[in-house]
Amino acid sequence: MAQVFQSLKNGSVDVHEVPAPKLKNNEVLIETSRSLISAGTERMLAEFGRSSWISKARQQPDKVKQAIELAKTNGIFNTIESILTKLEQPLPLGYCNVGRVLEVGKLVTEFKVGDRVVSNGPHSELSAIPQKLCALIPENVSDDKAVFTILAAIGLQGIRLAKPTLGEQFVVSGLGLIGLLTAQILKSNGINVIGIDPDPNKQIIANSLGIETLKSSDYSDLINYFQEQTITNGVDGVIITAATASSEPIDLAAEICRKRGRIILVGVTGLNLRRDLFYKKEISFQVSCSYGPGRYDPDYEYKSNDYPIGFVRWTEQRNFTAILSLFSQKKIKTQELITHKYYFKDIANAYELLVSSKNCLGILIEYEAGSQKRSRTLELRNNSNLANNKPEIALINFIGAGNYAGRVLIPAFKKCNANFHIIGDGSGKGSFHLARQFAFNKVTTDMRVILEDNSSNALVIATRHDSHAELVLKALKKNKHIFVEKPLCLTLDQLASIQENLRSNKILMVGFNRRFSPLVQLLKTELEKINSKSNFIYTCNAGSLPNDHWLLDPVKGGGRLIGEACHFVDLIRYLANSPIQEINFTPIETTSQSFYLTLKFKNGSSGSIQYLTNGSYSFPKERLEVFSSGKVFQLDNYRTLKGWGVRKFRTQRLFNQNKGQYNCAKAFLDAIQNGDKSPIPFDEIFDVQYNLLNSIKT
Repeated sequence: MAQVFQSLKNGSVDVHEVPAPKLKNNEVLIETSRSLISAGTERMLAEFGRSSWISKARQQPDKVKQAIELAKTNGIFNTIESILTKLEQPLPLGYCNVGRVLEVGKLVTEFKVGDRVVSNGPHSELSAIPQKLCALIPENVSDDKAVFTILAAIGLQGIRLAKPTLGEQFVVSGLGLIGLLTAQILKSNGINVIGIDPDPNKQIIANSLGIETLKSSDYSDLINYFQEQTITNGVDGVIITAATASSEPIDLAAEICRKRGRIILVGVTGLNLRRDLFYKKEISFQVSCSYGPGRYDPDYEYKSNDYPIGFVRWTEQRNFTAILSLFSQKKIKTQELITHKYYFKDIANAYELLVSSKNCLGILIEYEAGSQKRSRTLELRNNSNLANNKPEIALINFIGAGNYAGRVLIPAFKKCNANFHIIGDGSGKGSFHLARQFAFNKVTTDMRVILEDNSSNALVIATRHDSHAELVLKALKKNKHIFVEKPLCLTLDQLASIQENLRSNKILMVGFNRRFSPLVQLLKTELEKINSKSNFIYTCNAGSLPNDHWLLDPVKGGGRLIGEACHFVDLIRYLANSPIQEINFTPIETTSQSFYLTLKFKNGSSGSIQYLTNGSYSFPKERLEVFSSGKVFQLDNYRTLKGWGVRKFRTQRLFNQNKGQYNCAKAFLDAIQNGDKSPIPFDEIFDVQYNLLNSIKT
């Protein structure tokens, strides 16, 4: 299937063939008939992409500050590489989509095959969309009209927050697509509406829709006008749908509002609020969030857990339905909002127009029925040169195309000259980008294609934590060498099953890369010279995650103990060179997501891990201190290793942070090629995993 992507690095817009997405239980697969380019939002994205590095930095000062802090702790080159990787990731464009349902997920109850629906899907021939982000289109509403539903719902949510009543006077500031739709919705509900916009062309369109506008764009003239029209009282409310970096729209709104008036920000403006204006009038100011309640709530959008109508009358999906009802009743006009039409195959020309001309408003994209390709596997390169008959050379398949896989793991393997074959993930978008960037032969959204591929002898698993055990077990049955990102599994039963299915002639390695760091290897050598019991103190300045983050879900991510702290337990076990005798887990109740771990080893060594989430990001993330036989070592963020009381030891400093990802990948590949045992013995992997899981159980 074809889909539109934009490069954030240079702003180019391209149409690529990507695999059809894997349909999840609560999703519907939509064959697109129409999509809409929103001149405001998508022009901003296009202009940002085409802007210079300096301009990008100026537009995102907070991100620049974060980058500077990151460079201080992780090194300049690591930070630059991280930024470049982020900009290399193509951005799917579009969020106004109309089409017919081709398939429904197992848990979908609201739609059936053949239904005509609107969704927030992208510019793509096929889209897999959660059912709560779709709505059924009435028979008397055309595709050309229905495609405006999402934009109109954005305006409707702003109106709901403003709570206008019959006969009130409202101003819509900014007459782009959302502004023109918002003004019509207000007017259809008995509200007196005036639109303001400096663009005379938009004023003409608004007038053709029956919306009164003010032609003057002079700030003082507008204030005087509203003072006269409202007998100095001011308007009841202002809905700002403009897109500008200036704070002037908010200043103007505060000037023309009556005492205790309402200002709702739907668009994007500067937020330097003048306190004196808001204070004297006690004006209410609120920012509207997209389509309405449910937006960005994974329980609502992806699990289809609806909000009870008795408590939340208007969810985002109900807002979609309300707009479609207005369309059906012919209370909102959209034909006048369409300034250009293009076929999907010519959509790149549409984006050129979007950037080069300010006179385009709604750009309608039409798709050819039945043109989509539903293949979930695409061949990108000739794979005739595969090392099928050379089992000593690793031919690697990848499952997972998330941020860590693309930014760290795949580049590490590529640096080791790994031979890549197939990569896959559920959506196809991330894996397609990585397949092109790192020269994979095939890309797929069907994991069976990867697991049943007989030409590959090695599998790297970089998916969400709850899938690790299942994929490891399937790969073991297929007699593959396996590299799985931490953790190995999430339950003791899964661990037992993996242990039962281990094959002595195959490598099963967990990505505990820190033990492969050059400074850790040096520290290991020094501790072996001492050959004595040691005490380890590991401090992790982890930073807090949102409470709804998947990692914090015990079922999906295992929590931060199993999902992240396993790294540090493995490292200390490696340096202590002894099996674990006991792990004690103590949550810190006053600091969410933080905890202490204390470790005892059979050789008498001990360790403590302080996993803290309430620190500053400007402070280095990780520090290890080792006390042994009158000597002290300090490993600071994998950039510096210091020693005290250690004869002839000199402080070691690295220009950039090195957590051992490259050496870890290389050790895995070398072991396959040389026929060696796993670089991390399974009894050590099992020891770490078993004791961590058991510490929660007890």
